Amino acid sequence: MTKHLMLGIAALALSTGLASAQELKFKPGSEPDRFDWSSYDQFAKDTDLSGQTLTITGPWTGNDKKLFESVLAYFEAATGAKVDYSGSESFEQDIVIAAKGGTPPNIAVFPQPGLASDLAKQGYLTAMPEGTGAWIKDNYAAGQSWEDLSTYTGKDGAKQTFTFPFKADLKSLVWYVPENFKEAGYKVPETMEELKALTEQIKADGGTPWCIGLGSGAATGWPATDWVEDIMLRTQSPETYDDWVSNKLKFNDPKVVDAIKDYGWFAKTPGFAEGGPQAVATTDFRDSPKGLFDFPPKCYMHKQASFIPTFFPDGTKVGSDVNFFYFPAYAGKDLGKPVLGAGTMFGITKDSKAAEAFIKFLETPIASEIWMAQSGFLTPNKNVNPAAFANDVQRNMNKILLDATTFRFDGSDQMPGEIGTDAFWKAMVAYTTGDETAQEAADAVQKRWDSIEK
Repeated sequence: MTKHLMLGIAALALSTGLASAQELKFKPGSEPDRFDWSSYDQFAKDTDLSGQTLTITGPWTGNDKKLFESVLAYFEAATGAKVDYSGSESFEQDIVIAAKGGTPPNIAVFPQPGLASDLAKQGYLTAMPEGTGAWIKDNYAAGQSWEDLSTYTGKDGAKQTFTFPFKADLKSLVWYVPENFKEAGYKVPETMEELKALTEQIKADGGTPWCIGLGSGAATGWPATDWVEDIMLRTQSPETYDDWVSNKLKFNDPKVVDAIKDYGWFAKTPGFAEGGPQAVATTDFRDSPKGLFDFPPKCYMHKQASFIPTFFPDGTKVGSDVNFFYFPAYAGKDLGKPVLGAGTMFGITKDSKAAEAFIKFLETPIASEIWMAQSGFLTPNKNVNPAAFANDVQRNMNKILLDATTFRFDGSDQMPGEIGTDAFWKAMVAYTTGDETAQEAADAVQKRWDSIEK
């Protein structure tokens, strides 16, 4: 079929009155060097859902809701279906109530795989369309990692692909001010060995290498858990990381204790972190990067996820005023390029033809590219066009995701709430301030594990 005929099919779908070209953020066929319209055209040709309604519930509100709805508009235009999306800040509680009450939406967007896994085990999720797991493995960077993340045990005890990962977040980043590095003669490190050498060099030169802040109100301590999780991926195999998350590998195992100590090398060594360990434990994570922008700089590096620019000083331009590099792996450990992150997983909570078609729509490059072209979207999908990204910053972040040999979801988010969002946080604060040793902190977390498993 010719490209012109395919575009004609898309135009016909748009002329039905269900959606108009004016309602779509980017006109089908426009900027062909940026968007893969052929994937949209083929999907429109193959999928007729006229008169059907698809209900979706998820965590996205505000601007994220608008961005997601801009993607949904193309599904509506291509298929003739009507999509009703409702976002809620209490999604995790709402979806459980709806599922158990027999009133779930067709599709739920899970920010945590643990919740999806629980619902699958209880029989409230329908397995993905046949072949979805294989598609994820073949088309996502570190595809086996993503397929594993989407595979759960169902009510019948069989393991199946129950979710489709879409929209990733990146945590393995270190932020720095290029001008500060240039003036001091520092180079971006490419290995963990080089990062540690740079840390020591900055201190020897009279500077402070790191700004670190664990403060977050009732959630104080979570930034330190990200450090430990990233270090676990750089010192142990992915399988060992998974065993740790599930407590098959005990929290007070020497492998975990060593990772905590490795975090402590950065956060507790005198002169390495701005203000010392007490300041690290009490500084709000939103304030902690500000030292990068002082003159002279109070610190040269800050480890934090892709969302942190929200809290940079007004007017800061990411990519020029401040930039980032990959939190590197140890050259001597041969563990590839692991990436720690988070993301959202689409699950079918009430099966329908439209629900299964929507999962297939998410496989098309255009479904990702529409969001990529606006803001705040990263994807491991190797088929998307990097030219679609709104700027080089997002493009360069996504390259880190695509270059990953292993992707692992935030470990504390997968642990039971009593552990991942309580005991682990508190233990890291106690260790950072010196109230507990690494071994004592790990022992305290394992004691909580043991208590909930009785």
